[in-house]
Amino acid sequence: MPVITLPDGSKRPFDGVVTVMEVAQSIGSGLAKATLAGKIDGALVDASTVIEQDATLQLITAKDDEGVEVIRHSTAHLLAQAVKQLFPSVQVTIGPVIENGFFYDFSFERPFTPEDLLKIEKKMAELVAKNHPVTRDVKSRDEAVTFFRSIAEDYKAEIIESIPANEDLSLYTQGDFTDLCRGPHVPSTGKLKAFKLMKIAGAYWRGNSDNEMLQRIYGTAWSDKKALKDYLHRLQEAEKRDHRRLGKQLDLFHSQEEAPGMVFWHENGWTIYQEIEQYIREKLRLHGYGEVKTPQVVDRSLWEKSGHWDKFGDMIFTTHSENRDYAVKPMNCPCHVQIYNQGLKSYRDLPIRMAEFGSCHRNEPSGTLHGLMRVRNFVQDDAHIFCTEDQIQAEVSEFIDLLFAVYKDFGFDDVLVKLSTRPENRVGDDAVWDKAEQALELALNTKQLDWELQPGEGAFYGPKIEFSLKDCIGRVWQCGTIQVDFSMPGRLGATYVAEDGSKQVPVMLHRAILGSLERFIGILIEQHAGTLPIWLAPVQVVVLNIAGRHDEFAQEVGQALKKQGVRVKIDLRNEKIGFKIREHSMQRVPYLLIIGDKELENQQVTVRTQSGEDLGSFTVNEFVDRVQQAIVFKK
Repeated sequence: MPVITLPDGSKRPFDGVVTVMEVAQSIGSGLAKATLAGKIDGALVDASTVIEQDATLQLITAKDDEGVEVIRHSTAHLLAQAVKQLFPSVQVTIGPVIENGFFYDFSFERPFTPEDLLKIEKKMAELVAKNHPVTRDVKSRDEAVTFFRSIAEDYKAEIIESIPANEDLSLYTQGDFTDLCRGPHVPSTGKLKAFKLMKIAGAYWRGNSDNEMLQRIYGTAWSDKKALKDYLHRLQEAEKRDHRRLGKQLDLFHSQEEAPGMVFWHENGWTIYQEIEQYIREKLRLHGYGEVKTPQVVDRSLWEKSGHWDKFGDMIFTTHSENRDYAVKPMNCPCHVQIYNQGLKSYRDLPIRMAEFGSCHRNEPSGTLHGLMRVRNFVQDDAHIFCTEDQIQAEVSEFIDLLFAVYKDFGFDDVLVKLSTRPENRVGDDAVWDKAEQALELALNTKQLDWELQPGEGAFYGPKIEFSLKDCIGRVWQCGTIQVDFSMPGRLGATYVAEDGSKQVPVMLHRAILGSLERFIGILIEQHAGTLPIWLAPVQVVVLNIAGRHDEFAQEVGQALKKQGVRVKIDLRNEKIGFKIREHSMQRVPYLLIIGDKELENQQVTVRTQSGEDLGSFTVNEFVDRVQQAIVFKK
């Protein structure tokens, strides 16, 4: 007679064994209809799973994240069933859930076409309408191999043959289709009503380029049609905002095969880069950071002492000279310790805040490179704070204030915060970890921030706080971090003289606000769809003449603006004024100054914004005041 404890603490006794779905039915028909799966004592299971003894139970619906995962997993099977019905000679391989959807790999004698995707999607809808029950069966490994060999699914059989012989396997059947899977799955295909097939790609069997090239069909699935529609809209927005496309359109940067993962900054893009760097530099100066510069190539021995060689060796670019191995700097921290080590330090000197716009190189896999978002050469707004254990909380608190102020200036108000605590494999004793974790938690709570705990996700050398930006279309970008390090200062010989005269090892706080400047600029471009705040716009003003007789005054206006520090271009081309206005508007220039006969006569300019708003006429001095106020206000 099992007693089921529900999330609200209520208990429900049953006369005999009971399934997850039967528990849902005992509560109400509406809940039973919505139930997709269950969590028994924390384990995700099918709604048909039998409960034989006392247990805690959470009923999983499409409103739960786990429910959406079940929907996506089940929709991958629905895809495979549809493909098999349309193309019986296809062999199915694997079909996992991925972020926002799923994929399934197939072996087929000809390439799938976009027209095939439409047919497959239509067939999937037909299978949903038939509402086939989804049932689970358990077989031994050898029984499963025999079954899949009997239906000519050789890839499935090969997968199963690699599993230990003593393991039982679960097979799920819906209509005429049976697949190998751990589950859980929805109770019936009728639960899968919001999906779309997205694209076709190639994929090697088992990820090995020596194997056959399979065909991968990607799809997305959601809890309901509104969620699907919203997601597809976000994709359209993301495509319009793609920083790679805008980078080319706005002449900001490019990449090429001769330097994979490296950025060629054009004048416009480099202007943005320099504005951001100077902005951060001034913020750091005001908050007590000293800026340093460290070598780009450093002997291998330093990276071995710091622990980076063993942990990141495959990602380090190396070079060799005069019988010595060198690393091209993958990060700045070991070099900052070398600066700290120059000269005796006292507790009175701490905290020492050391910042560097350090150029780093990491040998990221070529398949992961993506515009500015994932590169091999990047610059971090990196800084390290050397402090005592008692100073951790205050330094973290001050950093949080700085970070939120910076994000606000860049137009980001939605910031997600996560605290990652001690992992299983770590250095340092528990007492020190307790103190560090408590300092980070206290700093977050003092600021009255909402934050999420990530147990066991800290670095091996200490806990950390991660700060992620949520952009205007709901995407999340992890940027800022502050990490407590008990390991590296000691490994690299950093000490200070404590108040009692003893030598102590300082705590090292690794911190960044923007992270990679390259990546942050990519995020900014997409957040603002290329229309950056005026203080960041590469060209803030364009002066446009209507005819040649206006050239001299246009030049005078342009020079006056340049002398006031405004980034300005003067367009005297013999083109129609409408053409020039459209062209510069497409280039996202905030202000267009138009000079014709009336403006020349009155010694004024007519001002038009990038969005098409006509602001009227101004004297040059009046406009200079206006644009400078806008730049300061926006910043």
